[in-house]
Amino acid sequence: MNEILDAILASTAPDHGSPALEPADFAALPVPESYRAVTVHKDEAEMFTGQTTKEKDPRKSLHVDEVPVPELGPGEALVAVMASSVNYNSVWTSIFEPLPTFGFLERYGRLSPLAKRHDLPYHIIGSDLAGVVLRTGPGVNIWQPGDEVVAHCLSVELESADGHNDTMLDPEQRIWGFETNFGGLAELALVKSNQLMPKPTHLSWEEAAAPGLVNSTAYRQLVSRNGAGMKQGDNVLIWGASGGLGSYATQFALAGGATPICVVSSPRKAEICRAMGAEAIIDRSAEDYKFWKDEHTQDPKEWKRLGKRIRELTGGEDVDIVFEHPGRETFGASVYVTRKGGTIVTCASTSGYTHEYDNRYLWMSLKRIVGSHFANYREAWEANRLIAKGKIHPTLSKVYPLEETGQAAHDVHRNVHQGKVGVLCLAPQEGLGVRDPELRERHIDAINLFRGAA
Repeated sequence: MNEILDAILASTAPDHGSPALEPADFAALPVPESYRAVTVHKDEAEMFTGQTTKEKDPRKSLHVDEVPVPELGPGEALVAVMASSVNYNSVWTSIFEPLPTFGFLERYGRLSPLAKRHDLPYHIIGSDLAGVVLRTGPGVNIWQPGDEVVAHCLSVELESADGHNDTMLDPEQRIWGFETNFGGLAELALVKSNQLMPKPTHLSWEEAAAPGLVNSTAYRQLVSRNGAGMKQGDNVLIWGASGGLGSYATQFALAGGATPICVVSSPRKAEICRAMGAEAIIDRSAEDYKFWKDEHTQDPKEWKRLGKRIRELTGGEDVDIVFEHPGRETFGASVYVTRKGGTIVTCASTSGYTHEYDNRYLWMSLKRIVGSHFANYREAWEANRLIAKGKIHPTLSKVYPLEETGQAAHDVHRNVHQGKVGVLCLAPQEGLGVRDPELRERHIDAINLFRGAA
């Protein structure tokens, strides 16, 4: 592994404008028999039985193990991972909710002899990476060893017609590193070649690894015609607007000529949104919104109070789009405050999967609820292109070494983080891998915006 790292560091040193090594040089590098990876163990899937979600501690379930390098199959690539990041699916995996991910791996393993590789008693997690291609399998033509890449997390088979109009509709659609094995929180990762995208040249490894999943998810959910189809002038209510997902939604709204109404939970998070350029901000903790009277009963008066506050911020207008991901806690309010004919687009349920709302405010006002899940390859490519052009920026706030991934996941689980939390895998330190310092310098304040927040 040291030989691989030395080659990458030599190739990306500041005095090299282009790779110092040729593809054949990278292809000739020996691949070790094993590598370090962050895992959960199948025999520990019941370790948190009887504990509440908040009591479950990722630091106890996430391990850094030495694991064998998987066999490389057709259409696949083996990537040396310089950096990765923690997403909420990493938290779900670590606390075995809503169910252990080993069921996903078992089902995938039944698909084919090649897929059987994924059905193991350990699960290597992680759905983001930035790194360098080491090997490609048969049938891979546009990527070669030495290419500097990021990976999106959509894994598809595309043997069914259902997925050829929108790959997210493929019956065998999975999220890499969550519903498949060999994820990105590791020194090496196995991906399908159609997950690969060019690494933005002005970003360091850890910065380039941060946007992947959340940036693509926010793009589809908010911008794409498969999501809300946001347009100029729209008012967009964004829950958790300074978080890993909401921070990209806020940027897309601002870049697209919409008005984000940013909902946050502290003055510090409100300041982050203002620094991004947002003006309409609701601190839900300071204004003490309580959408539920008790575990079973919502409070419509609180929905109305939120709607009134939104109109104060927008000059009397309701929101055209609600960017939903908290789920149970906020969904009733989201449906209520959306304008007639507006759209509630939801991609997650971090506060609970059972959503309850008053259907009168949906059907009689012709509103739409749209389910949105990650992004197809084209949407992920477009979202990454905006990062590469400096139109959208990473929201990286803190970086941990691979050995402390459990703490990184704990931060996200407890919501004590801002933006995204990164993890160094092979990279020995932060700040490496920048190839376009001029573009970086033009955007350095935006790139570092969330660093100050940490």
